Amino acid sequence: MQSIRNIAIIAHVDHGKTTLVDKIIDQAHILDERKVRTELLLDSNDLERERGITILSKNVSIIYKGVKINIIDTPGHADFGGEVERVLNMADGVLLLVDAFEGPMPQTRFVLGKALELGLTPILVVNKVDKENCTPDLVHEKVFDLMFALDATEKQLDFATIYGSAKHNWMNTDWREQTDNIIPLLDAILENIPEAPYYEGTPQMQITSLDFTSFVGRIAIGRVFRGDLVEGKDYAICKADGSFKKVRIKELHTFEGMGKDRAASVRSGDICAITGIEGFEIGDTIADLVNPEPLTRLKVDQPTMSMLFTINNSPFYGKEGKFVTSRHLRDRLYKETEKNLALRVEDTDSEDRFNVFGRGILHLSVLIETMRREGYELQVGRPQVIMKDIDGVKCEPYETLVINVPEELSSKVINLVSLKKGDLLIMEPKGDLQHLEFSIPSRGLIGLRNKLLTATAGTAIINHNFASFSPYKGDFTEVVNGALISAEAGKATAYAIDKLGDRGVFFIDINQEIYKGQVVGENNRQDDMAINLTKGKKLTNVRKSGTDTAVNIAPKKEFSLEECMEYIKDDEYLEVTPLSLRMRKISFK
Repeated sequence: MQSIRNIAIIAHVDHGKTTLVDKIIDQAHILDERKVRTELLLDSNDLERERGITILSKNVSIIYKGVKINIIDTPGHADFGGEVERVLNMADGVLLLVDAFEGPMPQTRFVLGKALELGLTPILVVNKVDKENCTPDLVHEKVFDLMFALDATEKQLDFATIYGSAKHNWMNTDWREQTDNIIPLLDAILENIPEAPYYEGTPQMQITSLDFTSFVGRIAIGRVFRGDLVEGKDYAICKADGSFKKVRIKELHTFEGMGKDRAASVRSGDICAITGIEGFEIGDTIADLVNPEPLTRLKVDQPTMSMLFTINNSPFYGKEGKFVTSRHLRDRLYKETEKNLALRVEDTDSEDRFNVFGRGILHLSVLIETMRREGYELQVGRPQVIMKDIDGVKCEPYETLVINVPEELSSKVINLVSLKKGDLLIMEPKGDLQHLEFSIPSRGLIGLRNKLLTATAGTAIINHNFASFSPYKGDFTEVVNGALISAEAGKATAYAIDKLGDRGVFFIDINQEIYKGQVVGENNRQDDMAINLTKGKKLTNVRKSGTDTAVNIAPKKEFSLEECMEYIKDDEYLEVTPLSLRMRKISFK
Protein backbone atom coordinates (compact mmCIF):
# COMPACT_ATOMS: atom_id res chain seq x y z
CA MET A 1 0.00 0.00 0.00
CA GLN A 2 1.40 3.38 -1.05
CA SER A 3 2.37 5.82 1.70
CA ILE A 4 0.38 9.10 1.58
CA ARG A 5 0.94 12.56 3.10
CA ASN A 6 -1.88 15.16 3.04
CA ILE A 7 -0.76 18.76 3.57
CA ALA A 8 -2.54 22.11 3.35
CA ILE A 9 -0.55 25.26 2.63
CA ILE A 10 -1.71 28.22 4.73
CA ALA A 11 -0.40 31.75 4.45
CA HIS A 12 -1.45 35.37 4.31
CA VAL A 13 -2.40 36.97 0.97
CA ASP A 14 0.70 37.60 -1.19
CA HIS A 15 3.23 35.72 0.95
CA GLY A 16 4.12 33.41 -1.97
CA LYS A 17 1.88 30.38 -1.38
CA THR A 18 0.85 29.69 -4.99
CA THR A 19 4.42 30.39 -6.21
CA LEU A 20 5.73 27.76 -3.79
CA VAL A 21 3.24 25.20 -5.13
CA ASP A 22 4.50 26.02 -8.66
CA LYS A 23 8.07 25.18 -7.60
CA ILE A 24 6.98 21.91 -5.93
CA ILE A 25 5.20 20.95 -9.18
CA ASP A 26 8.37 21.79 -11.17
CA GLN A 27 10.59 19.80 -8.76
CA ALA A 28 8.40 16.71 -9.22
CA HIS A 29 8.53 17.03 -13.05
CA ILE A 30 4.83 16.32 -13.47
CA LEU A 31 4.23 18.79 -16.30
CA ASP A 32 5.17 18.16 -19.92
CA GLU A 33 8.32 20.26 -20.31
CA ARG A 34 7.70 20.68 -24.04
CA LYS A 35 4.53 22.70 -23.42
CA VAL A 36 4.43 26.41 -22.67
CA ARG A 37 3.51 26.92 -19.00
CA THR A 38 2.18 29.87 -17.06
CA GLU A 39 3.10 31.25 -13.66
CA LEU A 40 0.77 30.66 -10.67
CA LEU A 41 -0.65 27.42 -12.09
CA LEU A 42 -3.25 26.97 -9.36
CA ASP A 43 -4.76 30.46 -9.72
CA SER A 44 -6.82 29.22 -12.65
CA ASN A 45 -9.77 31.56 -12.26
CA ASP A 46 -9.57 34.97 -14.09
CA LEU A 47 -10.46 36.86 -10.92
CA GLU A 48 -7.67 35.10 -8.99
CA ARG A 49 -5.10 36.05 -11.61
CA GLU A 50 -6.21 39.69 -11.74
CA ARG A 51 -6.33 40.22 -7.98
CA GLY A 52 -3.34 38.02 -7.21
CA ILE A 53 -5.23 36.13 -4.49
CA THR A 54 -6.44 32.56 -4.09
CA ILE A 55 -10.24 32.38 -3.74
CA LEU A 56 -11.01 28.68 -4.28
CA SER A 57 -8.96 25.89 -2.73
CA LYS A 58 -7.32 23.49 -5.22
CA ASN A 59 -5.80 20.01 -5.03
CA VAL A 60 -2.58 18.82 -6.64
CA SER A 61 -0.48 15.74 -5.95
CA ILE A 62 3.14 14.70 -6.53
CA ILE A 63 5.15 11.52 -6.03
CA TYR A 64 8.44 12.07 -4.14
CA LYS A 65 10.69 9.17 -3.11
CA GLY A 66 7.81 6.77 -3.73
CA VAL A 67 5.47 8.68 -1.37
CA LYS A 68 2.32 10.38 -2.66
CA ILE A 69 2.00 13.95 -1.34
CA ASN A 70 -1.46 15.54 -1.71
CA ILE A 71 -1.09 19.35 -1.56
CA ILE A 72 -4.10 21.59 -0.90
CA ASP A 73 -3.73 25.29 -1.74
CA THR A 74 -5.96 27.35 0.58
CA PRO A 75 -7.18 30.98 0.36
CA GLY A 76 -5.24 33.47 2.48
CA HIS A 77 -8.04 35.98 3.01
CA ALA A 78 -10.30 35.68 6.07
CA ASP A 79 -13.37 36.45 3.91
CA PHE A 80 -12.91 32.99 2.35
CA GLY A 81 -12.71 31.27 5.73
CA GLY A 82 -15.55 28.97 4.68
CA GLU A 83 -13.18 27.47 2.10
CA VAL A 84 -10.30 27.13 4.59
CA GLU A 85 -12.23 25.44 7.41
CA ARG A 86 -13.51 22.53 5.40
CA VAL A 87 -10.26 22.06 3.46
CA LEU A 88 -8.23 21.61 6.65
CA ASN A 89 -10.37 18.55 7.44
CA MET A 90 -8.65 16.75 4.55
CA ALA A 91 -5.10 17.37 5.81
CA ASP A 92 -2.79 15.69 8.36
CA GLY A 93 -0.34 18.58 8.48
CA VAL A 94 0.11 22.20 7.36
CA LEU A 95 2.88 24.21 5.77
CA LEU A 96 2.69 27.62 7.44
CA LEU A 97 4.22 30.05 4.94
CA VAL A 98 5.33 33.39 6.40
CA ASP A 99 7.03 36.41 4.80
CA ALA A 100 10.54 36.95 6.27
CA PHE A 101 9.91 40.70 6.57
CA GLU A 102 6.21 40.98 7.49
CA GLY A 103 6.06 37.99 9.83
CA PRO A 104 2.75 36.35 10.85
CA MET A 105 -0.25 38.51 9.87
CA PRO A 106 -3.70 38.62 11.52
CA GLN A 107 -5.32 36.43 8.87
CA THR A 108 -2.53 33.87 9.22
CA ARG A 109 -3.52 33.73 12.89
CA PHE A 110 -7.13 33.00 11.89
CA VAL A 111 -6.24 30.00 9.68
CA LEU A 112 -3.44 28.73 11.93
CA GLY A 113 -5.83 28.73 14.91
CA LYS A 114 -8.22 26.47 12.95
CA ALA A 115 -5.36 24.11 11.98
CA LEU A 116 -4.04 23.79 15.55
CA GLU A 117 -7.58 23.13 16.85
CA LEU A 118 -7.79 20.16 14.48
CA GLY A 119 -4.46 18.82 15.85
CA LEU A 120 -2.56 19.15 12.55
CA THR A 121 1.26 19.04 12.54
CA PRO A 122 2.80 22.35 11.39
CA ILE A 123 6.00 23.00 9.39
CA LEU A 124 7.10 26.65 9.28
CA VAL A 125 8.37 27.93 5.91
CA VAL A 126 9.96 31.40 6.15
CA ASN A 127 9.76 32.70 2.58
CA LYS A 128 11.37 35.71 0.83
CA VAL A 129 14.57 35.66 2.93
CA ASP A 130 16.26 37.58 0.08
CA LYS A 131 14.18 40.68 0.91
CA GLU A 132 15.89 43.80 2.26
CA ASN A 133 15.66 44.38 6.03
CA CYS A 134 14.15 40.91 6.60
CA THR A 135 14.54 39.19 9.98
CA PRO A 136 14.05 35.40 9.56
CA ASP A 137 15.14 34.53 13.13
CA LEU A 138 12.80 37.12 14.64
CA VAL A 139 9.93 35.81 12.48
CA HIS A 140 10.62 32.28 13.79
CA GLU A 141 10.30 33.58 17.38
CA LYS A 142 7.09 35.46 16.54
CA VAL A 143 5.50 32.33 15.04
CA PHE A 144 6.47 30.36 18.17
CA ASP A 145 4.84 33.07 20.36
CA LEU A 146 1.74 33.05 18.13
CA MET A 147 1.38 29.25 18.36
CA PHE A 148 1.85 29.43 22.11
CA ALA A 149 -0.89 32.10 22.30
CA LEU A 150 -3.17 29.83 20.22
CA ASP A 151 -2.77 26.98 22.78
CA ALA A 152 -0.68 24.69 20.57
CA THR A 153 0.36 21.35 22.13
CA GLU A 154 4.00 20.67 23.04
CA LYS A 155 4.36 18.46 19.99
CA GLN A 156 3.01 21.21 17.72
CA LEU A 157 5.37 23.77 19.30
CA ASP A 158 8.33 21.55 18.39
CA PHE A 159 7.89 22.37 14.69
CA ALA A 160 10.46 22.08 11.89
CA THR A 161 11.53 25.32 10.16
CA ILE A 162 12.65 25.73 6.54
CA TYR A 163 13.97 29.02 5.10
CA GLY A 164 14.26 30.10 1.49
CA SER A 165 12.85 31.97 -1.50
CA ALA A 166 10.11 30.26 -3.51
CA LYS A 167 10.53 32.82 -6.30
CA HIS A 168 14.23 31.92 -6.71
CA ASN A 169 13.52 28.19 -6.25
CA TRP A 170 15.59 27.36 -3.16
CA MET A 171 14.92 26.15 0.40
CA ASN A 172 17.23 25.15 3.26
CA THR A 173 17.26 24.61 7.01
CA ASP A 174 19.65 27.59 7.37
CA TRP A 175 18.68 30.88 5.71
CA ARG A 176 22.31 31.97 5.33
CA GLU A 177 23.14 29.05 2.99
CA GLN A 178 21.47 29.28 -0.41
CA THR A 179 20.87 26.00 -2.30
CA ASP A 180 19.70 25.43 -5.87
CA ASN A 181 16.50 23.43 -5.22
CA ILE A 182 13.59 22.94 -2.77
CA ILE A 183 14.42 19.30 -1.85
CA PRO A 184 15.05 20.17 1.88
CA LEU A 185 11.36 21.22 2.08
CA LEU A 186 10.10 17.94 0.53
CA ASP A 187 12.37 15.95 2.87
CA ALA A 188 10.97 17.89 5.85
CA ILE A 189 7.42 16.97 4.74
CA LEU A 190 8.29 13.25 4.68
CA GLU A 191 10.06 13.42 8.07
CA ASN A 192 7.56 15.55 10.01
CA ILE A 193 4.07 15.18 8.54
CA PRO A 194 2.46 11.97 9.80
CA GLU A 195 1.50 9.35 7.24
CA ALA A 196 -2.22 9.25 6.41
CA PRO A 197 -3.47 6.38 8.60
CA TYR A 198 -5.43 3.44 7.17
CA TYR A 199 -8.53 2.73 9.28
CA GLU A 200 -10.16 -0.69 8.86
CA GLY A 201 -13.94 -0.99 8.81
CA THR A 202 -17.00 0.11 6.90
CA PRO A 203 -16.33 2.98 4.45
CA GLN A 204 -16.78 6.62 5.47
CA MET A 205 -16.00 9.72 3.41
CA GLN A 206 -17.04 13.30 4.09
CA ILE A 207 -17.73 15.57 1.11
CA THR A 208 -15.68 18.71 1.80
CA SER A 209 -15.72 20.41 -1.58
CA LEU A 210 -17.22 20.05 -5.01
CA ASP A 211 -16.40 20.56 -8.65
CA PHE A 212 -18.72 20.95 -11.61
CA THR A 213 -18.42 20.11 -15.29
CA SER A 214 -21.23 20.41 -17.83
CA PHE A 215 -20.27 16.93 -19.07
CA VAL A 216 -20.72 14.88 -15.84
CA GLY A 217 -22.45 17.40 -13.54
CA ARG A 218 -21.51 17.79 -9.87
CA ILE A 219 -18.38 16.03 -8.61
CA ALA A 220 -17.98 15.30 -4.88
CA ILE A 221 -14.46 15.74 -3.45
CA GLY A 222 -13.31 14.60 -0.03
CA ARG A 223 -11.00 12.41 2.01
CA VAL A 224 -11.81 8.77 2.66
CA PHE A 225 -11.77 8.53 6.45
CA ARG A 226 -12.28 4.79 6.91
CA GLY A 227 -12.29 1.63 4.77
CA ASP A 228 -12.19 1.64 0.96
CA LEU A 229 -14.49 3.09 -1.68
CA VAL A 230 -15.03 0.91 -4.77
CA GLU A 231 -16.23 2.04 -8.20
CA GLY A 232 -19.66 0.76 -9.25
CA LYS A 233 -20.79 -0.14 -5.72
CA ASP A 234 -23.87 1.12 -3.85
CA TYR A 235 -23.46 3.36 -0.77
CA ALA A 236 -25.64 5.54 1.46
CA ILE A 237 -25.43 9.33 1.72
CA CYS A 238 -26.05 10.63 5.28
CA LYS A 239 -27.88 13.99 4.99
CA ALA A 240 -28.00 16.95 7.39
CA ASP A 241 -31.54 16.08 8.60
CA GLY A 242 -30.47 12.54 9.63
CA SER A 243 -31.99 10.79 6.59
CA PHE A 244 -30.15 8.32 4.31
CA LYS A 245 -30.24 7.99 0.55
CA LYS A 246 -28.96 5.13 -1.64
CA VAL A 247 -26.40 6.14 -4.33
CA ARG A 248 -24.05 4.37 -6.73
CA ILE A 249 -20.52 5.56 -7.48
CA LYS A 250 -20.18 5.68 -11.29
CA GLU A 251 -16.54 6.78 -11.41
CA LEU A 252 -13.75 7.26 -8.85
CA HIS A 253 -10.78 9.53 -9.46
CA THR A 254 -7.68 10.28 -7.39
CA PHE A 255 -5.56 13.40 -7.84
CA GLU A 256 -2.43 12.84 -9.93
CA GLY A 257 -0.25 15.85 -10.70
CA MET A 258 -2.41 18.76 -11.87
CA GLY A 259 -5.25 16.49 -12.99
CA LYS A 260 -7.19 13.38 -11.95
CA ASP A 261 -6.62 9.68 -12.62
CA ARG A 262 -9.36 7.06 -12.67
CA ALA A 263 -9.14 4.44 -9.91
CA ALA A 264 -11.01 1.17 -9.27
CA SER A 265 -10.87 1.76 -5.50
CA VAL A 266 -9.55 4.39 -3.07
CA ARG A 267 -8.08 3.58 0.35
CA SER A 268 -8.72 5.48 3.56
CA GLY A 269 -6.38 8.47 3.97
CA ASP A 270 -6.43 9.40 0.26
CA ILE A 271 -8.34 12.30 -1.32
CA CYS A 272 -10.67 11.44 -4.18
CA ALA A 273 -13.34 12.80 -6.53
CA ILE A 274 -16.61 10.93 -7.16
CA THR A 275 -18.91 11.35 -10.16
CA GLY A 276 -22.41 10.01 -10.69
CA ILE A 277 -24.01 10.72 -7.32
CA GLU A 278 -26.91 13.17 -7.14
CA GLY A 279 -28.50 15.34 -4.47
CA PHE A 280 -25.53 15.72 -2.12
CA GLU A 281 -24.40 18.74 -0.11
CA ILE A 282 -21.06 19.75 1.36
CA GLY A 283 -20.74 18.10 4.80
CA ASP A 284 -22.69 14.94 3.82
CA THR A 285 -21.05 11.55 4.54
CA ILE A 286 -20.84 8.69 2.03
CA ALA A 287 -21.10 5.54 4.17
CA ASP A 288 -21.86 1.81 4.08
CA LEU A 289 -25.30 0.95 2.66
CA VAL A 290 -26.17 -1.64 5.35
CA ASN A 291 -24.72 0.11 8.39
CA PRO A 292 -24.33 3.87 7.60
CA GLU A 293 -22.42 5.94 10.20
CA PRO A 294 -22.27 9.71 9.55
CA LEU A 295 -19.15 11.75 10.43
CA THR A 296 -19.52 14.97 12.47
CA ARG A 297 -20.75 17.72 10.15
CA LEU A 298 -18.52 20.65 9.30
CA LYS A 299 -18.99 23.82 11.33
CA VAL A 300 -18.43 27.08 9.48
CA ASP A 301 -18.21 30.54 11.09
CA GLN A 302 -21.33 32.61 10.59
CA PRO A 303 -21.56 35.52 8.10
CA THR A 304 -21.00 39.06 9.43
CA MET A 305 -22.37 41.18 6.56
CA SER A 306 -25.51 41.28 4.45
CA MET A 307 -26.48 42.97 1.18
CA LEU A 308 -29.74 43.33 -0.69
CA PHE A 309 -29.62 41.88 -4.23
CA THR A 310 -32.42 42.86 -6.60
CA ILE A 311 -33.16 42.91 -10.33
CA ASN A 312 -32.04 45.89 -12.37
CA ASN A 313 -35.01 48.23 -12.85
CA SER A 314 -33.09 51.33 -13.95
CA PRO A 315 -33.91 53.12 -17.25
CA PHE A 316 -30.95 51.26 -18.86
CA TYR A 317 -32.38 47.87 -17.84
CA GLY A 318 -31.51 44.96 -20.17
CA LYS A 319 -29.19 46.92 -22.48
CA GLU A 320 -25.91 45.23 -21.50
CA GLY A 321 -26.74 41.97 -19.68
CA LYS A 322 -27.89 38.56 -20.83
CA PHE A 323 -29.59 37.38 -17.58
CA VAL A 324 -31.86 40.08 -16.19
CA THR A 325 -34.99 38.49 -14.65
CA SER A 326 -35.65 37.63 -10.99
CA ARG A 327 -35.74 33.92 -11.93
CA HIS A 328 -32.19 34.14 -13.31
CA LEU A 329 -31.02 35.99 -10.20
CA ARG A 330 -32.68 33.54 -7.78
CA ASP A 331 -31.31 30.44 -9.56
CA ARG A 332 -27.77 31.86 -9.67
CA LEU A 333 -27.70 32.87 -5.99
CA TYR A 334 -29.04 29.51 -4.75
CA LYS A 335 -26.59 27.68 -7.04
CA GLU A 336 -23.74 29.63 -5.39
CA THR A 337 -24.81 28.52 -1.88
CA GLU A 338 -24.26 24.87 -2.91
CA LYS A 339 -20.49 25.33 -3.06
CA ASN A 340 -19.91 28.59 -1.15
CA LEU A 341 -20.36 27.43 2.45
CA ALA A 342 -20.03 30.81 4.16
CA LEU A 343 -22.77 32.36 1.97
CA ARG A 344 -26.48 32.43 2.89
CA VAL A 345 -29.41 33.60 0.78
CA GLU A 346 -32.83 34.58 2.20
CA ASP A 347 -36.01 35.41 0.29
CA THR A 348 -37.76 38.67 1.20
CA ASP A 349 -41.44 39.61 0.99
CA SER A 350 -40.82 40.64 -2.63
CA GLU A 351 -40.22 38.12 -5.45
CA ASP A 352 -37.31 40.07 -6.96
CA ARG A 353 -35.31 40.96 -3.82
CA PHE A 354 -32.94 38.68 -1.90
CA ASN A 355 -30.88 39.20 1.24
CA VAL A 356 -27.39 37.72 0.75
CA PHE A 357 -25.20 37.14 3.83
CA GLY A 358 -21.40 36.80 3.55
CA ARG A 359 -18.12 37.07 5.46
CA GLY A 360 -17.16 40.58 4.34
CA ILE A 361 -17.07 43.06 1.46
CA LEU A 362 -14.43 41.09 -0.49
CA HIS A 363 -16.41 37.84 -0.17
CA LEU A 364 -19.57 39.51 -1.55
CA SER A 365 -17.73 41.53 -4.23
CA VAL A 366 -16.12 38.37 -5.67
CA LEU A 367 -19.62 36.88 -6.07
CA ILE A 368 -20.92 40.08 -7.76
CA GLU A 369 -17.87 40.31 -10.06
CA THR A 370 -18.24 36.64 -11.05
CA MET A 371 -21.93 37.17 -11.83
CA ARG A 372 -21.35 40.24 -13.99
CA ARG A 373 -18.72 38.36 -15.99
CA GLU A 374 -21.25 35.60 -16.59
CA GLY A 375 -23.65 38.17 -18.11
CA TYR A 376 -25.92 38.99 -15.15
CA GLU A 377 -27.46 42.42 -14.60
CA LEU A 378 -28.48 43.29 -11.03
CA GLN A 379 -28.63 45.98 -8.37
CA VAL A 380 -27.20 45.78 -4.85
CA GLY A 381 -27.86 47.87 -1.76
CA ARG A 382 -25.40 49.16 0.80
CA PRO A 383 -23.57 46.45 2.84
CA GLN A 384 -25.01 46.14 6.38
CA VAL A 385 -23.38 44.42 9.33
CA ILE A 386 -25.39 41.71 11.09
CA MET A 387 -26.47 42.60 14.64
CA LYS A 388 -27.05 39.88 17.23
CA ASP A 389 -28.84 39.81 20.56
CA ILE A 390 -26.54 38.03 23.06
CA ASP A 391 -27.98 37.67 26.62
CA GLY A 392 -30.26 40.66 26.03
CA VAL A 393 -27.39 42.92 24.85
CA LYS A 394 -27.31 44.31 21.29
CA CYS A 395 -23.99 43.10 19.78
CA GLU A 396 -22.17 43.79 16.53
CA PRO A 397 -19.15 42.14 14.83
CA TYR A 398 -15.70 43.53 15.66
CA GLU A 399 -12.52 43.10 13.61
CA THR A 400 -8.81 43.31 14.31
CA LEU A 401 -7.40 45.94 11.94
CA VAL A 402 -3.64 45.94 11.27
CA ILE A 403 -2.01 48.87 9.46
CA ASN A 404 1.68 49.26 8.57
CA VAL A 405 2.43 52.86 7.63
CA PRO A 406 5.45 55.27 7.51
CA GLU A 407 5.98 56.76 10.97
CA GLU A 408 5.26 60.39 10.00
CA LEU A 409 1.77 59.40 8.75
CA SER A 410 0.74 57.27 11.75
CA SER A 411 -1.10 60.14 13.51
CA LYS A 412 -3.39 60.62 10.45
CA VAL A 413 -4.22 56.89 10.47
CA ILE A 414 -4.96 56.81 14.23
CA ASN A 415 -7.21 59.87 13.84
CA LEU A 416 -9.22 58.34 10.95
CA VAL A 417 -9.67 54.98 12.71
CA SER A 418 -10.67 56.71 15.98
CA LEU A 419 -13.48 58.54 14.13
CA LYS A 420 -14.85 55.08 13.25
CA LYS A 421 -14.75 54.08 16.95
CA GLY A 422 -11.55 52.02 16.60
CA ASP A 423 -9.39 51.44 19.73
CA LEU A 424 -5.59 51.34 19.38
CA LEU A 425 -4.23 48.07 20.85
CA ILE A 426 -0.58 47.90 19.72
CA MET A 427 1.85 50.49 18.34
CA GLU A 428 5.42 49.43 17.64
CA PRO A 429 8.16 50.19 15.07
CA LYS A 430 8.79 47.54 12.38
CA GLY A 431 11.81 48.43 10.23
CA ASP A 432 11.09 51.88 8.80
CA LEU A 433 7.33 51.43 9.27
CA GLN A 434 5.01 51.90 12.23
CA HIS A 435 2.93 48.79 13.07
CA LEU A 436 -0.55 49.66 14.38
CA GLU A 437 -3.26 47.26 15.59
CA PHE A 438 -6.83 48.32 16.34
CA SER A 439 -10.09 46.76 17.49
CA ILE A 440 -12.85 48.27 15.35
CA PRO A 441 -16.56 47.56 14.66
CA SER A 442 -17.00 45.90 11.23
CA ARG A 443 -19.31 48.70 10.07
CA GLY A 444 -16.45 51.15 10.70
CA LEU A 445 -14.44 49.43 7.96
CA ILE A 446 -17.02 50.27 5.29
CA GLY A 447 -15.45 53.11 3.28
CA LEU A 448 -12.42 53.38 5.61
CA ARG A 449 -9.84 51.83 3.24
CA ASN A 450 -10.27 54.64 0.67
CA LYS A 451 -9.83 57.35 3.28
CA LEU A 452 -6.71 55.67 4.72
CA LEU A 453 -5.09 55.25 1.30
CA THR A 454 -5.87 58.90 0.40
CA ALA A 455 -4.48 60.21 3.71
CA THR A 456 -1.27 58.15 3.41
CA ALA A 457 -0.75 58.68 -0.36
CA GLY A 458 -1.24 54.94 -0.94
CA THR A 459 1.57 53.84 1.42
CA ALA A 460 -0.62 52.16 4.10
CA ILE A 461 -0.67 48.33 4.12
CA ILE A 462 -4.10 47.41 5.53
CA ASN A 463 -5.34 44.00 6.75
CA HIS A 464 -8.26 43.00 8.94
CA ASN A 465 -10.03 39.88 10.14
CA PHE A 466 -13.09 39.02 12.21
CA ALA A 467 -12.51 38.89 15.98
CA SER A 468 -15.84 38.45 17.79
CA PHE A 469 -19.32 39.83 18.48
CA SER A 470 -19.23 42.52 21.20
CA PRO A 471 -21.65 45.17 22.55
CA TYR A 472 -22.81 47.84 20.07
CA LYS A 473 -20.66 50.99 20.20
CA GLY A 474 -23.19 53.64 19.13
CA ASP A 475 -23.60 55.71 15.98
CA PHE A 476 -20.76 57.43 14.10
CA THR A 477 -20.65 61.23 14.15
CA GLU A 478 -19.06 61.84 10.79
CA VAL A 479 -19.70 64.42 8.10
CA VAL A 480 -20.69 62.87 4.75
CA ASN A 481 -20.87 64.85 1.54
CA GLY A 482 -24.07 64.73 -0.50
CA ALA A 483 -24.48 63.45 -4.06
CA LEU A 484 -24.82 65.24 -7.38
CA ILE A 485 -27.82 63.65 -9.12
CA SER A 486 -28.73 63.90 -12.79
CA ALA A 487 -32.11 65.61 -13.22
CA GLU A 488 -32.41 64.73 -16.93
CA ALA A 489 -31.63 61.78 -19.19
CA GLY A 490 -29.34 62.13 -22.19
CA LYS A 491 -25.67 62.65 -23.03
CA ALA A 492 -23.52 64.63 -20.60
CA THR A 493 -22.09 67.68 -22.39
CA ALA A 494 -18.67 69.20 -21.84
CA TYR A 495 -20.32 72.63 -21.54
CA ALA A 496 -22.53 71.56 -18.58
CA ILE A 497 -19.75 69.65 -16.79
CA ASP A 498 -17.43 72.66 -17.15
CA LYS A 499 -20.02 75.14 -15.83
CA LEU A 500 -20.91 72.88 -12.85
CA GLY A 501 -17.30 71.89 -12.11
CA ASP A 502 -17.16 74.01 -8.93
CA ARG A 503 -20.10 72.05 -7.42
CA GLY A 504 -18.05 68.92 -6.70
CA VAL A 505 -16.23 65.94 -8.21
CA PHE A 506 -17.76 64.06 -11.18
CA PHE A 507 -17.85 60.28 -11.77
CA ILE A 508 -18.77 60.41 -15.48
CA ASP A 509 -17.12 61.22 -18.83
CA ILE A 510 -18.11 63.72 -21.48
CA ASN A 511 -20.73 62.32 -23.91
CA GLN A 512 -21.58 59.47 -21.52
CA GLU A 513 -25.25 58.41 -21.55
CA ILE A 514 -26.86 59.16 -18.16
CA TYR A 515 -30.41 58.85 -16.80
CA LYS A 516 -32.61 60.71 -14.36
CA GLY A 517 -31.74 59.77 -10.77
CA GLN A 518 -28.19 58.57 -11.53
CA VAL A 519 -25.50 59.68 -9.05
CA VAL A 520 -23.05 61.53 -11.33
CA GLY A 521 -20.76 63.08 -8.72
CA GLU A 522 -20.08 64.08 -5.12
CA ASN A 523 -21.30 67.44 -3.86
CA ASN A 524 -18.94 69.76 -1.99
CA ARG A 525 -21.69 70.24 0.60
CA GLN A 526 -23.59 67.78 2.79
CA ASP A 527 -26.93 67.81 0.96
CA ASP A 528 -27.89 66.14 -2.33
CA MET A 529 -28.23 68.35 -5.39
CA ALA A 530 -30.06 67.68 -8.66
CA ILE A 531 -28.23 69.05 -11.71
CA ASN A 532 -28.77 69.04 -15.48
CA LEU A 533 -25.67 67.79 -17.31
CA THR A 534 -27.36 67.46 -20.72
CA LYS A 535 -27.66 71.21 -21.31
CA GLY A 536 -25.76 72.45 -24.37
CA LYS A 537 -24.47 75.88 -25.17
CA LYS A 538 -27.01 78.25 -26.77
CA LEU A 539 -25.69 79.15 -30.23
CA THR A 540 -26.27 82.54 -31.86
CA ASN A 541 -24.95 84.17 -35.02
CA VAL A 542 -23.50 87.04 -33.00
CA ARG A 543 -19.79 86.82 -32.25
CA LYS A 544 -18.62 87.79 -28.77
CA SER A 545 -15.12 87.82 -27.36
CA GLY A 546 -14.55 85.17 -24.71
CA THR A 547 -17.37 82.82 -25.71
CA ASP A 548 -15.10 80.20 -27.20
CA THR A 549 -12.71 79.80 -24.28
CA ALA A 550 -11.22 76.30 -23.98
CA VAL A 551 -13.08 73.92 -21.68
CA ASN A 552 -10.86 72.62 -18.86
CA ILE A 553 -12.47 69.58 -17.22
CA ALA A 554 -10.92 67.63 -14.37
CA PRO A 555 -10.70 63.86 -15.03
CA LYS A 556 -13.56 61.79 -13.58
CA LYS A 557 -13.14 59.89 -10.32
CA GLU A 558 -12.78 56.15 -11.02
CA PHE A 559 -14.28 53.52 -8.67
CA SER A 560 -13.60 49.81 -8.39
CA LEU A 561 -16.50 47.47 -7.52
CA GLU A 562 -15.54 47.35 -3.80
CA GLU A 563 -15.17 51.14 -3.68
CA CYS A 564 -18.66 51.57 -5.18
CA MET A 565 -20.11 49.10 -2.63
CA GLU A 566 -18.53 51.08 0.22
CA TYR A 567 -19.43 54.49 -1.24
CA ILE A 568 -23.20 54.14 -1.76
CA LYS A 569 -25.58 55.37 0.95
CA ASP A 570 -28.68 53.73 2.42
CA ASP A 571 -31.01 55.43 -0.11
CA GLU A 572 -28.91 54.35 -3.12
CA TYR A 573 -28.42 51.24 -5.25
CA LEU A 574 -25.34 50.14 -7.17
CA GLU A 575 -26.36 49.01 -10.66
CA VAL A 576 -24.02 46.24 -11.86
CA THR A 577 -23.95 45.15 -15.51
CA PRO A 578 -21.29 43.26 -17.52
CA LEU A 579 -20.01 46.59 -18.90
CA SER A 580 -20.85 49.27 -16.32
CA LEU A 581 -21.09 50.19 -12.66
CA ARG A 582 -23.59 52.99 -11.94
CA MET A 583 -24.77 54.44 -8.64
CA ARG A 584 -28.37 55.68 -8.49
CA LYS A 585 -30.98 56.94 -6.03
CA ILE A 586 -33.61 54.30 -5.23
CA SER A 587 -36.44 56.81 -5.62
CA PHE A 588 -35.83 60.17 -7.30
CA LYS A 589 -38.64 62.57 -8.16
